[in-house]
Amino acid sequence: MTGYILGIDGGGTSCRAALADQAGTMLGRGKSGASNILTDPDTALRHIVEAARLAFEDAGLAPDLASASAILGLAGNNVGDAVGYVTTRLPFKASQIVSDGVIALQGAIGDEDGAIGIVGTGTVYIIRDKGQFKSIAGWGFQVSDLGSGARLGQLALQETLLAFDKIRPMSALAEAILKEFDGDPERIVDFARLAKPGDFGRYTPRVFEFASRGDTTALRILQIGASGVDEALDAVSAVTGAKGKLCLLGGLAPLYPPYLCERHRIRLSEPRADALTGAVELAVKAYADKAEVRA
Repeated sequence: MTGYILGIDGGGTSCRAALADQAGTMLGRGKSGASNILTDPDTALRHIVEAARLAFEDAGLAPDLASASAILGLAGNNVGDAVGYVTTRLPFKASQIVSDGVIALQGAIGDEDGAIGIVGTGTVYIIRDKGQFKSIAGWGFQVSDLGSGARLGQLALQETLLAFDKIRPMSALAEAILKEFDGDPERIVDFARLAKPGDFGRYTPRVFEFASRGDTTALRILQIGASGVDEALDAVSAVTGAKGKLCLLGGLAPLYPPYLCERHRIRLSEPRADALTGAVELAVKAYADKAEVRA
């Protein structure tokens, strides 16, 4: 194995890259914008390259992407056309695109069997059982991602319009969102018509904030979201039983547990490392041992 190693963690809101030497020692990190290859592959490519360049610069090195071998854990990797489109345009010496869930699992539990649930802008659940990976959900915002930040944000806008039309009671959350759009529901519709998952996700922190104050609309949204997460974790448990670690990851991971069923809360454990560390570990394994990482 020659050259540098890159681990890349790309999701619906940001792309992070870590540059490492051949032993996996971190040298530099970089961060750029959204990199969901299914939602917007060209933007994802631009942000992947930008994050990688910044990682080289952070390490005090002139960017030389052609010298690096990379494992990329990317949102939207479960559609072959998107993967093929991006793979042929990557500037690296060698590269493999895997699920962002696979790198997160590696970071969270290492080489052990177990499972993770990623609850961020999107949602996906990854199981490793006897070295084999299984993915549950994660089919994208349009048809999946129940309980995700994008879904919660979309529900917040939906509930605001329901309150405006007096179908549901007006609450402080709905009032705050309506005020942001100058009290004009048509502006909410215009925004939602063109919004991407990350755009909807910007409203999710407000849902949790108002829920903590007892806001009925926010609590109803979180009840819907938590139900989706609980159902997915039940499907995970049907595969794993009580074996191995179960970690909740992503931007909503520290916020969701109080709203989940107790049977899942008591199983949750802290991850050992983050997804970017997992990507670097898998890249070292892949290019040192000439092994393939499958997802």
